[in-house]
Amino acid sequence: MKRSLSILMVMVMMLALVAGCTSGEATTAAPAATTAAATTVAGETTTATAEKVTIGVSVGTLAQERWQREIEMFKEYAANNNIELIVQSAEDDPQKQISQCENMITQGVDALIVQALDSAAAGAICEPAKAADIPVVSYDRLVMNGDLDYYITFDTVKVGRTEAQFVVDKAPKGNYIWMLGDPNDFNTTLLEQGQTEVLQPLIDSGDIEIILKQNAKNWDPNEALKIAENGLTLANNDIQGFVASNDGTAGGAIQALTAQGLAGKVAIAGQDADLAACQRIVEGTQTGTVYKPLKKLNLAAIQLAAALAQGKRGQDAMSAVDSSLGVWSQQNNGFKDVDAFQVDVVAVDKDNMVKEIIKDGFHKLEDVYKNVPKDQWPSVN
Repeated sequence: MKRSLSILMVMVMMLALVAGCTSGEATTAAPAATTAAATTVAGETTTATAEKVTIGVSVGTLAQERWQREIEMFKEYAANNNIELIVQSAEDDPQKQISQCENMITQGVDALIVQALDSAAAGAICEPAKAADIPVVSYDRLVMNGDLDYYITFDTVKVGRTEAQFVVDKAPKGNYIWMLGDPNDFNTTLLEQGQTEVLQPLIDSGDIEIILKQNAKNWDPNEALKIAENGLTLANNDIQGFVASNDGTAGGAIQALTAQGLAGKVAIAGQDADLAACQRIVEGTQTGTVYKPLKKLNLAAIQLAAALAQGKRGQDAMSAVDSSLGVWSQQNNGFKDVDAFQVDVVAVDKDNMVKEIIKDGFHKLEDVYKNVPKDQWPSVN
């Protein structure tokens, strides 16, 4: 009887032990599964909302309408995507830009977007950034001669071709003033390349003669005014075409043309679709502009910078950029071939102003046409 009782007790203990083990395994597995699920969910949430990161943005100046717009776009994206944004403006001082970037690197930003004021000088930013493992995205203007990570840009050669083609279409023969952009901006080189593709055959054939070719330092409209005045003096006002490199310098040139009663009689185009330029186009004093969809460029840059700030590299970072915004290529910056994302541009004149500028929400109809009698305003439908 005692033996039977002992056996029974042993069996009960064994069953309890087995049950206990089974229960322990289930308890351990459940938290593991829960943890895994939580990790997965957290990972998905992190991917969607992004862990908070800090991105530094350096621009050469905020004096121009364009850069003010783009900083506001960066800020809006940052506010909606858990990004702390540090913005610095160099106020047209290349050395100040380098110092500001070095300061942001010291602060420990997770990524840096640089709109280079002086393309060559800005290369100095790359070395300390690389040493701190902070990726640098060159924005609109190529950072030269440094170990740059990425370049986000427009098709700047096409911009130059489009500017020149506007003028040539209206004035295929005659005397020209050719005004380039800032000599320290690599975009000036690319613009000149595109402009030359259009102008050189006509120069070689003798159809057009370049009376004056000169750079407008810092893209300054006042510099452009002086260049235009000098060119008009050299030609005794006998000018048929004026190739400017952006809307600001075109505005300075048109001021000189207006003083001589030539505004609207001389073909001239720029780029950026500044409000003042769009107004001049519909009023008839500027031939055209090149619209560069800033929203696309801006979004591509901040998407890439955010991915880099989150630790993504290579193709993983590049894939974070919406492929509908442009195409990837490469651009040599004097140090290496840099992965470059290129956004297309649009030629805009009086005929397609509504379609390309108004309907895209870049400017309002009432702002562009405010100096035009209201009964002459086009329909936006």
